[in-house]
Parts: sequence; structure tokens; C-alpha cells
Amino acid sequence: MRKISFDFDHKKATQAINFFALKQGGHINEMKALKLIYFADRYHLRKYGRLVTNDTYFAMDNGPVPSGAKDIAEGSSFLGKVEKEYSAGYLKKKDSYTLFSLKPLDTGVFSDSDIEALNFAWERFGKFGQFDLAKLTHRYPEWSKHESSLRNVASRKQMNLTDFLDDPTKNAEKCFALTDEDRTLRREQIEEMAELEALWS
Repeated sequence: MRKISFDFDHKKATQAINFFALKQGGHINEMKALKLIYFADRYHLRKYGRLVTNDTYFAMDNGPVPSGAKDIAEGSSFLGKVEKEYSAGYLKKKDSYTLFSLKPLDTGVFSDSDIEALNFAWERFGKFGQFDLAKLTHRYPEWSKHESSLRNVASRKQMNLTDFLDDPTKNAEKCFALTDEDRTLRREQIEEMAELEALWS
């Protein structure tokens, strides 16, 4: 099956990191922020048929990684001028691992359902540290299907968004329960949205 991706929303990704930093008292570990974004995106995709951030996800050793949000968190040279200036206005790197919030949250970039998903991620997973979150993400099929490749061949593998609709086999939070009918409808919805976006891009 082809990989499905959408146009990354750098403002939402920046504000998602900012959201979690503020929830944690004004600063947050980079990996923890990225894992919380993953859980928010998983919830929102399953319930509403789209990601919060429209990011592209890769499976890596420490679990799923939203690549655009990672670039923002790291101040990567891959960022364009607009993305870099916007994110620098809200986030500052204290050291190699810690991000500080510089401004209050810009809630205007989010829909009500986006905020719902971010709150879900914080309420369910905010108590965990970054390494515990990484271990938790290994229970999800969209990552675990790439585990052997990560161990033997690749440093990262692009994840398919439709795999987010599958349930974890181990005892883990589903991030919104789906019936088989719901799952089929969501898969069709995601693929239709990807086709429409491809026509406009």
C-alpha cells in the first residue's frame, strides 16, 4: 500500500510542543514532546480522520517520530525561513534535550478537536517520562511492523497512516476505540483526503 502523507502544518506542530511545554510548567524534554504529539495525532486520526499536525511519521529506535515536529524541536537546517522564524518565536532550546516555552499558546491555530486530542495525550500520557513513553509506543502496530528492519537494516522507516487505525495487540491504550466499520470508513476517508491533497499540491 502506498504511503499517505499530507502538507505539514508547522504552526500546529510548534504550538503542540508549546502546549506540552506549558502543561509541564514551561519546559519539556524533546523526546517526550514528540511522543505526546504522536499520541495526540493517533487519537485524532482515529476519531476524526486526520492528524493534528499533518506530519510525516517515521519508525525509529525510540518509537514513532513526527519528522517535521522533530525538525522544529531541534531547530534543524531542514526548516525553511518562515518555519524557523515562527518556531523560534515560541520555543527555545536550553540544552540538547530541553525545550522552553517563550510565549503563551496560540490557540487560534487549532480546532476544538485538535485541543481535545492534545488534552487526551497529556491526560493519559503526560505523567510518563520520555523513555517510558518510547517503550509504550513500541506496543503499537504502526511501529512494531518495522521493528525487525530497524534492528537489522534501516535507521528509520516511513510509517503508513492507515496502520494507525489498527489496535495494539498488547495491553495498551487504543487512543480511541474503533469498530470494524469505523476502521473501514476512516481508512477510506484518509485515502480520499490524500488524493484530494495530491491534486492541489
